[in-house]
Amino acid sequence: MPGNSERRGKRVASKKGATKGSGGKNRQSLTGRGRTLPADERPWHKGYSGDEQLPERTAWKQDKERRAAAAEGRAPKVGQPGTKRTAGKGPFGAKKQAAAHGRSSPRVSPGRKAAQPKEGPELLVGRNPVVEALRTHVPATALYVAIGIDMDERVKEAVRTAAERGVAILEVTRNELDRMTGGVLHQGLGLQVPPFAYEPFADLLAASLESPAPLLIALDGITDPRNLGAILRSAAAFGAHGVFLTERRSAAITATAWRTSAGAAARVKVAQVTNLTRSLKQCQEEGFIVAGLDADGETSLYELEAAVGPLVVVVGSEGRGLSRLVGQTCDLRVGIPMVSDVESLNASVAAAVTLAEVARRRTQ
Repeated sequence: MPGNSERRGKRVASKKGATKGSGGKNRQSLTGRGRTLPADERPWHKGYSGDEQLPERTAWKQDKERRAAAAEGRAPKVGQPGTKRTAGKGPFGAKKQAAAHGRSSPRVSPGRKAAQPKEGPELLVGRNPVVEALRTHVPATALYVAIGIDMDERVKEAVRTAAERGVAILEVTRNELDRMTGGVLHQGLGLQVPPFAYEPFADLLAASLESPAPLLIALDGITDPRNLGAILRSAAAFGAHGVFLTERRSAAITATAWRTSAGAAARVKVAQVTNLTRSLKQCQEEGFIVAGLDADGETSLYELEAAVGPLVVVVGSEGRGLSRLVGQTCDLRVGIPMVSDVESLNASVAAAVTLAEVARRRTQ
């Protein structure tokens, strides 16, 4: 046979010919489906609120949403029966409807979601924090004990105290406890407690005035929960009568703060205030001297004569120190003398040094 027709792998099938049309039979498949119907025009959707009879499942969903909205005191996410308008739509919109009902919608930056308040239980970890919390009768719902834990005196006391108080004791694996704590060092113990209960500032101030020489600590923008926990530990060690901090732009009493305080958070009263400057002025009206810690303060800590009387020690944030308004409100700006060229101390260390000096002066 001539040519190379005898080569291996030669193609024997014929080439594809011209594609034939459908003759109009598939014309309907090329037609667009039109606009997507909104929820209030779909009879099968829970947001539908037309006049036609709804499917049983849709009617049940709408009724459930209306009952939940009525219980929470908000507008339902579905329309009223017999209308075509759902919540947040129509000529007024969601913001104007909320204003008409006396509610203000939260202001959220573009691209961000509104923060939801955390109301879930906290998990205290570490042997000292757990034992201290149980000793001071902090409300607890469950004690988690790692399987195979080394049973020292603190673990035995935690288990015994939890059993006496009727707290559920659950044995879990270390891997499960690691997952529950997010990898935080737990030493084989975890105590589930409700969110921290803050004292009202008025009660905190009144209780401190019952002492001959009240001592309070104000925190101006402490954002690290570990610093907060360390300050609470120093406050308990040197006899402070309470700590108050701002609700915003400040660390809260979380599980990390509990663990760092080694359980001292259960023995120190803590209050949250809306405006720190206003709260400091209330303390001044009650006879307190407000002393703010400042690296460039004009008053040396070793010359603080006001330490023996009613005193509020203000600790600034980790980076910028005291804010402008708080600094102007302080009666004194106190600096800690240092022998080296270190620029400043950590906020919790500065608080501990100051409280130790105040306690020394008061014992003399």
